[in-house]
Amino acid sequence: MGFKSFNIGIILRVTLIIIVALIGNWIYLKYDSLVHGFFFLLLVSILTWNLISYCNKTNRKISRFLESIRYSDFSSTFTKDDSLGKSFRELNLSFNEVISAFKKTRAEKEEQMLFLRIMIQQINTGIISFDTNGKIGIINGAAKQLLQIPQFKDINDLGKLSNELLQVIKKLNPGNTFSFKVNTDLHLNFQSTVFIVDGEKWTLISFQNINTELQKKELEAWQNLTSVLRHEIMNSITPIASLASSLGTILSEDTTPLEDEQYAINQESFTDLKEGLFTISNRSKGLVDFVNAYRDFTNIPLPKLKKINIEDLLRNTSALFKSELSKDGIVLKTKLNDKPFEINLDQELIQMILINLIKNAKEALANSSKKEILLNAGIDTNHHAYIQVIDNGEGIVPEALERIFVPFFTTKKTGSGIGLAISRQIMNLHNGSLEVSSIPHEKTSFTLRFI
Repeated sequence: MGFKSFNIGIILRVTLIIIVALIGNWIYLKYDSLVHGFFFLLLVSILTWNLISYCNKTNRKISRFLESIRYSDFSSTFTKDDSLGKSFRELNLSFNEVISAFKKTRAEKEEQMLFLRIMIQQINTGIISFDTNGKIGIINGAAKQLLQIPQFKDINDLGKLSNELLQVIKKLNPGNTFSFKVNTDLHLNFQSTVFIVDGEKWTLISFQNINTELQKKELEAWQNLTSVLRHEIMNSITPIASLASSLGTILSEDTTPLEDEQYAINQESFTDLKEGLFTISNRSKGLVDFVNAYRDFTNIPLPKLKKINIEDLLRNTSALFKSELSKDGIVLKTKLNDKPFEINLDQELIQMILINLIKNAKEALANSSKKEILLNAGIDTNHHAYIQVIDNGEGIVPEALERIFVPFFTTKKTGSGIGLAISRQIMNLHNGSLEVSSIPHEKTSFTLRFI
């Protein structure tokens, strides 16, 4: 019954066309008049066109509705058309509801987009997006303020600040992180990602000026280093100064002048003098060794990078300790968590780190019943390669864990406390990191992470 009015309209129009056609044909045959025949032919054509238009009214509505969707024109409305029946009223109502839903959705998206744009402009992190042709998509106020480039329409404009920085950014891979010092006041740390919009590749880079933070860290590092240097030097100089004063007292009080500018000293004083000079010699030698260790820390050579197979590196490092560790009942295992892969590194420097860490692990296992060291490597969830040295020894207490990489800090009775500091410095020169985690008497893990 929904199409009743519409069907009646079609029937009436078809019936009228047939009646007009029959009448016109009868008049033409009876009077043989071309004028009457042409008149009725024209009238049939008009009625036929009216019928076609009447039938196409729904198609036109659907076409207009789809065009509104296509061009995001949600200002269109559809009348009820009561004359065409209930189904057409329902169709128009559905069209209007869909248009309203699209209009609401677009309004919400525009609000979200406005919110995101405002948020991007308000944050202190510089943000720039650009396509494969270098055209800038988004650039926020923080980026303009940090880079100080008035007209920034193309990523190549970054060359006005630093051509070297521009070349590095053009070669960035998704997820890469790097820092770049532009001048004494501007040291930028960059991160990158890639996304696809409408089939087009865009690169998004975010960056911050870490100069202030670096200065704070540098000051903190100098304070820590100065504290350690003062402690170590005072530990050597104080007893030397005290002992030298005591020996001077012995020479002035326990010696007797003789003829020919000679002096006599009793056996006890001579022994004290001899032992005191020996102690001064040893402490002086220790102070020289300490200074040499400091020199080693500040003169690490730049790494000579080349592709190294990690499986081979683990195997060669394990072979160095195989016989030594077996004598102490220590089992050294190697494990590769991924298919064999290569890393750009300086093999000698990285192997030096691994040797130092394995020696530390060996010492930590001295009182353990089950002695195991695991040399482990793989790729983490951020696609960064890593190498781990894990032991189940006595571990590191939380208080020491915070200072373990501070130069000259050590929990051992012997040693300079410089090994881990040099190891971290080597990893920094590889643009990587050296991290530690420890659960006392359960597990200690040192991780070399290559970024």
